[in-house]
Amino acid sequence: QVQLVESGGGLVQAGGSLRLSCAVSGNMFSIDSMGWYRQAPDKQRELVARITRSRGSVSYADSVKGRFTISRDNAKNTVYLQMNSLKVEDTAVYYCNADRGPDYSPYWGQGTQVTVSS
Repeated sequence: QVQLVESGGGLVQAGGSLRLSCAVSGNMFSIDSMGWYRQAPDKQRELVARITRSRGSVSYADSVKGRFTISRDNAKNTVYLQMNSLKVEDTAVYYCNADRGPDYSPYWGQGTQVTVSS
């Protein structure tokens, strides 16, 4: 089992910054990559950023490229999402995700609310 606990959400004005953290615990051997997803009201959950466990390769949704940065601290078993130049449309619940490949269900955190005001 793997446990994911997010923190760092909150209310910020447009143009501001927030850093989300995802603390990972448990048996992490099966994890292929870690990601951040978000879900806005009445919208589907979407992938925001992902970092692979082995090489640390990163990828981003087009809507956040150049503004968001995903990173990890292996010593702390924590994954971060630095969000800069936030926009109102970034408002959503952000979820940490641990992917175990196509044959296994992923793990999810409980989510943290990010609200960007105009």
